[in-house]
Amino acid sequence: MIKRIVLSIFILTFLSLTSSIVATAQEEGTNARAATGGAQSLEDILNRQKGQKIDDEFRSGATGDPDSAASIASQLGTLGGVSDAEVYRALRYGSADVKVSNDGPASKVLIQDGGMKWLEFRQGPLKNYGGYLLLGVLILLGIFYIIRGKIMIDAGPSGVKILRFETAERFAHWLMAGSFMLLAITGLISLFGRFGLIPLIGKSAYAFIANISLFIHNWVSWGFMLGLLMVLCIWIKENIPNKHDLKWLAQGGGILKKGVHPPAKKFNAGQKVIFWIVMIFGASISMSGLSLLFPFQINMFASTFEMLNNLGISSLLGLGELKTTLAPHEEMQYAQMWHAIIAFVFIAVIFAHIYIGSVGMEGAIDAMTSGEVDEQWAKEHHSLWVEEVKQKQSNNAAQQSPAE
Repeated sequence: MIKRIVLSIFILTFLSLTSSIVATAQEEGTNARAATGGAQSLEDILNRQKGQKIDDEFRSGATGDPDSAASIASQLGTLGGVSDAEVYRALRYGSADVKVSNDGPASKVLIQDGGMKWLEFRQGPLKNYGGYLLLGVLILLGIFYIIRGKIMIDAGPSGVKILRFETAERFAHWLMAGSFMLLAITGLISLFGRFGLIPLIGKSAYAFIANISLFIHNWVSWGFMLGLLMVLCIWIKENIPNKHDLKWLAQGGGILKKGVHPPAKKFNAGQKVIFWIVMIFGASISMSGLSLLFPFQINMFASTFEMLNNLGISSLLGLGELKTTLAPHEEMQYAQMWHAIIAFVFIAVIFAHIYIGSVGMEGAIDAMTSGEVDEQWAKEHHSLWVEEVKQKQSNNAAQQSPAE
């Protein structure tokens, strides 16, 4: 009898433990993070490292429960039912009840979750690929100069000068070009100075240079935008593509082969390409720059992302649904990234422009210094424009000659 009772108790205990283990296993099966106590799992970490989206609700929602707060006299009572980790999570995800004396648009943002991604991009791909781009362009231009040499005036200088650019044209060009060079130098100092200058001159000297660079960058930008607008108004009419541009492009502009001089008007196809790149990139970099100067008044990317979503472009590029509600910090980070990317490509294009307008071609630099170029140079590179100038001079002379 006793043996039967003991055996029955043992069987009931075994069945109870078995059912408990099965229930626990079923519960863990429904909760992927039960093994971690609700914290992020290894799968979450690996997905985040791969750049994939993860569901952050298990963290963003774990910000404590004031209703279950311990008594003020109890342990952790003064925290109001919220642990330190939960406070930081609430601050990180913007759900904390923050009270500040400053009433600014972003004054309540104490922790900006996307800041590290921006910093990693700035210090990694942006700096590396941007630097490689500029260095690569300089190397290619050097190789081209060694192979092709300086493009000379084939028939030799004539000694006769012809006016190519008026004073107002040269002023607009140098206002834009000079301010752009200052912006490029100060921008590169801001990005590369921490890695390139601090080891050479120390932190104190770099801090002074960085502050001066920031001041110059912010104020010279207005001169660049004014010059950009002036150049657009002065030269847009003469930079509209025409049929002669196709022939110029087909012959490589005469740059690749000696003795080849395709016809061109005041601006050839290559110069027109540079003009429109400068206008488009200049407008884009100006807009992103303005949004950085006035981050709470000018926001570019929330509306841009919304447009990309509505047009289906974001999905087509594999970006999914882009976020359309951005904090001021996020707007500034996107603006800074776009500003820098455009700047790198812009500088690379201007390297080629500076090369061909100075050491790469005989007589080209005269156009933007004195405004006058050798007539033979003009005939070889802008023959149709020379014909127009000669015809205009002939018509003016005919009008001024007295009637017999």
